[in-house]
Amino acid sequence: MRIAILSDIHANREAFDAVLEAVHERGRPDELVLLGDLVGYGPDPVYVIEKAAHLVADGALCIMGNHDEAVALNLSNLTENARFAVQWTRERIAPAHLDFLARLTLSLRSDDRLYVHASAERPGKWPYIRDVDSAERCLSASDARFVFCGHTHIPAIYYALPGRRPMHFQPHDNVAAPLSEMRRHLVITGAIGQPRDGNPAACFVLVDTQRQEVTMVRVPYDHEETARKIHAAGLPGWLGMRLKIGR
Repeated sequence: MRIAILSDIHANREAFDAVLEAVHERGRPDELVLLGDLVGYGPDPVYVIEKAAHLVADGALCIMGNHDEAVALNLSNLTENARFAVQWTRERIAPAHLDFLARLTLSLRSDDRLYVHASAERPGKWPYIRDVDSAERCLSASDARFVFCGHTHIPAIYYALPGRRPMHFQPHDNVAAPLSEMRRHLVITGAIGQPRDGNPAACFVLVDTQRQEVTMVRVPYDHEETARKIHAAGLPGWLGMRLKIGR
């Protein structure tokens, strides 16, 4: 089984399209998952929401991220730039788009895989998984063999033997990492629309259950065009600058 997992698209049309093209160049996946944060930060929320809705209608799985929740419910518990982007987004999307975001679930289970935007530990509180302690809490909150999360925008893998603390592994770009029959796995995806690991290329996860491996696939895209559109839209300039530096 081949599974493509896309997270943190953040209304970035250029990155989303480039990644979807890269996914389908590798053959249609058996499962396509959108791991939340369709909106926020970027200049194309209508396009991304409608594309996501089309993918869901075609069988993709899609869950809610904290920016999706903030836009749907008009929340302000975000950073200054994120709050600005939430209000900017709400002024440009239709009630049908808000309804789509509001109906997304916080997590989905598919066989031995749990998909959740932030962490299996209190998904609606949006905790970040940035170390072994937070990874351990996440794994302890679920019995799934695999837990896939986004939210941090920085790729990582945690392996855990039963009854043992997880071990952190930093995956290499475009290099398959093995999955162990004996271990549980927590995979933190990179971001499609706003990478923060120093590499401006979009990142998605490709899982091959037959080969027992997971790959962080990097996809270059026209981030200069997205940054130009951010500036033209009147969104904070830093949101465009960070696309160029991957931070």
